[in-house]
Amino acid sequence: MAKFYDEIPESLIEWIKKQHMFWVASALLNPDGHVNLSPEGTADSFHVVDSHRVWYQDMTGSGVETISHIRENGRITILFTAFEGPPRILRLFGTGTVYEFGTQEYESLISPENRKPGSRAAIIIDVYQCQTSCGYSVPIYDFVTHRTQLLRMADMFESRDRASAITSSEINQNGLKSYWAQQNSRSVDGLPGLLTAFGSKVTPVNNFDKGVQRPKLQYSSSRKGSTQTRSSGANLTIGFVLGALVATTLFYILSAAEKFDMLTTRAH
Repeated sequence: MAKFYDEIPESLIEWIKKQHMFWVASALLNPDGHVNLSPEGTADSFHVVDSHRVWYQDMTGSGVETISHIRENGRITILFTAFEGPPRILRLFGTGTVYEFGTQEYESLISPENRKPGSRAAIIIDVYQCQTSCGYSVPIYDFVTHRTQLLRMADMFESRDRASAITSSEINQNGLKSYWAQQNSRSVDGLPGLLTAFGSKVTPVNNFDKGVQRPKLQYSSSRKGSTQTRSSGANLTIGFVLGALVATTLFYILSAAEKFDMLTTRAH
């Protein structure tokens, strides 16, 4: 049974803090436009201020739908699901506000020591309703670790911005701010996205540890089974070919031996 709350219960706040990922849903007002659903999963990016307000670091991506939709109408929904322990689905319905990188509001929430590479905005959600439901159909997964590809890529782009800031006031065309200007200034429906971040005079600094170990991929049992099946098939093929070669070679050897015996008999 679904339950609705006018605020986030304390017990759910503690549960939220233990989750490794969440989803963000938003949409523009035009019924012909796109509805967006984005997974978010970098560690320590989601924060609960109190029972009515939450926020998260919005990371650089190929699109800027959430920011664009919030600018137009403010509507946003956050979804959490339990992948371990008792089943649960949690939705936070709220009104969003965007504070871009380089603004005072952004910097008051995200210091350079806590900023993740690629963080382009702080998304604040004023929660007006909270809903829980059973989550019985959500599968159980084991959490391994967070991926680091996005952080490494963003840190590489930001390092170019930092290097250019020492010698020039111009935006590095291969830096992150240039990427924001080219890829994150408009949504797929043409709504405004980032407005000021790419023109900010603030140099992007982050807390990324370049020495952190890259996560190793772990294949599922089905993938392993598929690999073993292909390996067994290859071994069977190789065995068949070798067997055929041995049989053919033995045939020629026996034929040659028989002819030699016949010639020897005639000579006597």
